[in-house]
Amino acid sequence: MGQSRRTFTDEFKAAAVGRLYKPGATQTGVARELGVTSSQLKTWRLEIEAAGSMAALRRQQADAAELDRLRKENKRLKLENEILEKASAFFASRAAKT
Repeated sequence: MGQSRRTFTDEFKAAAVGRLYKPGATQTGVARELGVTSSQLKTWRLEIEAAGSMAALRRQQADAAELDRLRKENKRLKLENEILEKASAFFASRAAKT
């Protein structure tokens, strides 16, 4: 069996990235101290820097999740509408025959 995937809080990620900016800190050293991979720490740093701050990153992630939810809901509603249109056409054709 594979290892279970570890998850880290936003606060942990922000603190870990913050440690990179202390004098003498290296990405490899901080990663080793925290028990994460150097590449994971780099990913967190780049995400935070791209967003501008941890708060901005959280907003971006929340917006992306909301957009995904709305897309799924839109797809479901379109399907329901299509079914209702077909049912309406079916019953209209049956009423016309009688």
